[in-house]
Amino acid sequence: MAAPLSRRGLLRTAMATAAASGLSYASAGPSAAAALPAPSSWTLRPFDLKDVTLGPGIFATKRRFMLDHGRGYDVDRLLQVFRANAGLSTRGAVAPGGWEGLDGEANGNLRGHYTGHFLTMLAQSYGSTGDQVYADRIRSMVDALTEVRSALRTSPSVLGVPGRFGTAAENVRGSYQYVDLPAGVLGDARAVTLSAWVKPTHHADWARVLDFGDGTTRYLYLAARNANGTPRFALTTSGAPGEQGLDGDEQLPLDRWSHLAVTIGGGTGVLYVNGSAVAHGAITLDPAALGTVRNNWLGRSNYPGDPVFAGAFDEFNMWARALTAGEIAELQDHRAADSPAGRGDLVSYAFDETTGPTFADGSPRALHATLRRTWGAPSHPGFLAAYPETQFITLESMTSSDYGVVWAPYYTAHKILRGLLDAHLYTDDPRALDLASGLCDWMYSRLSRLPASTLQRMWGIFSSGEFGGLVEAVCDLHALTGKPEHLALARLFDLDSLIDACAANRDVLDGLHANQHIPIFTGLLRLHDATGEARYLAAAKNFWDMVVPTRMYGIGGTSTGEFWRGRGSVAGTISATTAESCCAYNMLKLSRLLFFHEQDPKYMDYYERALYNQVLGSKQDTADAEKPLVTYFIGLTPGHVRDYTPKAGTTCCEGTGMESATKYQDSVYFRKADDSVLYVNLYSASTLTWAERGITVTQTTDYPREQGSTLTIGGGSAAFELRLRVPSWADAGFQVTVNGTAVQGKPLPGSYFAVSRTWRGGDIVRVRVPFRLRVEPTPDDPALQSLFHGPVNLVARSASTSPLRFGLYRNAALSGDLLPTLTPVRGEPLHHTLDGVEFAPFFEGTEDPTHAYFRRDEPRIAFGNTGSGVANPSRPDGTTFLDEVWAGAPFRDKGALVSRVRSTVDAWVSAGLLGRNEGRTVVRTAQSASYTP
Repeated sequence: MAAPLSRRGLLRTAMATAAASGLSYASAGPSAAAALPAPSSWTLRPFDLKDVTLGPGIFATKRRFMLDHGRGYDVDRLLQVFRANAGLSTRGAVAPGGWEGLDGEANGNLRGHYTGHFLTMLAQSYGSTGDQVYADRIRSMVDALTEVRSALRTSPSVLGVPGRFGTAAENVRGSYQYVDLPAGVLGDARAVTLSAWVKPTHHADWARVLDFGDGTTRYLYLAARNANGTPRFALTTSGAPGEQGLDGDEQLPLDRWSHLAVTIGGGTGVLYVNGSAVAHGAITLDPAALGTVRNNWLGRSNYPGDPVFAGAFDEFNMWARALTAGEIAELQDHRAADSPAGRGDLVSYAFDETTGPTFADGSPRALHATLRRTWGAPSHPGFLAAYPETQFITLESMTSSDYGVVWAPYYTAHKILRGLLDAHLYTDDPRALDLASGLCDWMYSRLSRLPASTLQRMWGIFSSGEFGGLVEAVCDLHALTGKPEHLALARLFDLDSLIDACAANRDVLDGLHANQHIPIFTGLLRLHDATGEARYLAAAKNFWDMVVPTRMYGIGGTSTGEFWRGRGSVAGTISATTAESCCAYNMLKLSRLLFFHEQDPKYMDYYERALYNQVLGSKQDTADAEKPLVTYFIGLTPGHVRDYTPKAGTTCCEGTGMESATKYQDSVYFRKADDSVLYVNLYSASTLTWAERGITVTQTTDYPREQGSTLTIGGGSAAFELRLRVPSWADAGFQVTVNGTAVQGKPLPGSYFAVSRTWRGGDIVRVRVPFRLRVEPTPDDPALQSLFHGPVNLVARSASTSPLRFGLYRNAALSGDLLPTLTPVRGEPLHHTLDGVEFAPFFEGTEDPTHAYFRRDEPRIAFGNTGSGVANPSRPDGTTFLDEVWAGAPFRDKGALVSRVRSTVDAWVSAGLLGRNEGRTVVRTAQSASYTP
């Protein structure tokens, strides 16, 4: 391993890379928009989404549901948490809930991530369809985020709202704002009256109306809610054990004005709610006993773990005497200034201000108050988030995971950055690029100051240190800005222990959180593109092989309970929380990027598997205005029912699911860098507009319901090589014709079949991809198998929670195809029945209980639906007699099959695994049976 570069060295490297990158801009969206320049290390180039339109079929149908969701969802709900964090009006919007709000899992510590996903989904929707509604929604969100960043850059400003008498000051929940009163506000008062109008908007216990003190020893406070939910006043000079308190008897209503008052004098305290005395008690301490305290706050507690008051304040007054009950009563219907008590002589705030951070004191003392944030101000003007910078600051000193305290702040930053980048790339909005660039400037300003050891520790912490695909996004930003700090920032996320192990092909994945680590490798590939560092590419390639197929489920997914187990552990890890959808999304991205570097067909074989099964199957086939209806986990246990609204919504997987459903066409076609070759990677109804060659390519197909595709060339003439993917499972006669004439050559499964010619408008290429029904055993339990017809995983639909048992050899075809054993369901392509159980494609997004795996059970030897009555013996490794016979398929004719049966019988009889008479019976059965070709 080369010695790590110093930060100065990183900057020099970044500057050189930027100078050599040759930044270019081209049409990337429906109108002229900024395009990312393709790295010179890519031997292939992708097409823009606008260049590939989807035709009728399963992809277009699934996408329509998501397009409608993106068109109709109220984006102000997404922006609520951003506006709240900046102390702006949330316009009455309600945060989506789940992970996207303050009341969700882990106190909403991931809030903001979903907005980034939604921006990317809108950008891809606009890029794919050109529908202006998506661009308009992007513009409105960028408007809001620009306003949010501006508000965060400055001191908080009063948010004036209608009050009890005039204007009130609102502290939006999530703004962490409070009112800071000057020192000495209590003076040396021996008696005091506190009076405030409050309108709470949240039911958090111990949120303070006021708290004057020096930490947690000397203080007096008035809380809107105690542990029982009722108001409480307390005064102490010896901490919580010494509190002298008064407690109310009823909870304050939310979203309604309530008047609270406390009088202390002559050793007695009285608590009033809405003019009525609700508690009397001895209060032998007086305010003067506290002395001069440093923290005099409205809305904030001296106990740092207590919540900040959420709601509005109106008319806060303090008098240096105990008002009478009559004077308190008069405050219910009059401003203090118009009441017998008059304005407070210690302090008096009417909260009539509507701008700025200052509240005027109407008392003779002129102790003007200031609106502040509990977390101060951002450390850099580029900061943009839906929560305080404290999440990022706290991570820097953490040594172990606690997502209830810090939950992946840099992961959330990635989603916001990616959404802004995509907004810029598809709409050419310079403000989105400015926000993205500023966000990375802020990250660099924080992280570049930290020691390398701190960074390594941070990125190694489970969950809290997760940063998603941030490196990839930062590299993409650097390709647009050329700023050396941005490339230097990308390298600050290197997790050397993981990179070095994978570069050396040392598998260290057991026990790691899957989705925390998969996107690291897409970032490493982009770093390789930017820096040329070989270990990044080697690590990514080796990592991919550590996951596929050794930690992969049949549908293409990976992880159980979000984590990986040892190599080859598949059957042993099946649970209700297998195959996290984000993992499939990120494995597709990684496979795609690897294919740009070297055209190993295995990457596209995997891409087809995961896309046509898990990704399609993770989206419910239902329209919904409020939810994207995408799975988090896809449980593979027997009888599992998919949950399309997991964890109350707005999870990471629903975010990536929105993205997946609006870019189904992004890998159907690739082109060689010099435009001499066109790759057809997927058979999908679509039309490619290849502007550089002046042609179109239209695929007409209902694949995978149809076993093949027809490609029609449109436009002028162009000479290039057409490379058609031959799936690794396509061993049953892949054929290609051009204008009705068969193309010579032998297509090899798991390769690309090349057709070179000068193409002309009207040329027709017909690709025949015959499917066979096959099984895929799990590596750690060969009898536990999944069923595939061509690229499609067929799942049994059954409510049974025990593994189903099936035999498949009883009517196998001479080709080795197991399909004749099943009975097709008329009018429903890819649907079959076996032993009364329906099998259906995994990609159908239903809520039927399914079995993605079944237990293979071939108790008796049979051929062509003719039973022999002989038990099907097995070897110690689990291989049965029938397994060994059918391993020789395809058979050219019945005689070849019978010959295979006879030789297998002889071997098994010699090994003592089959009786001689039983062997004769088996051979006679094979001879007498009839077979499908």
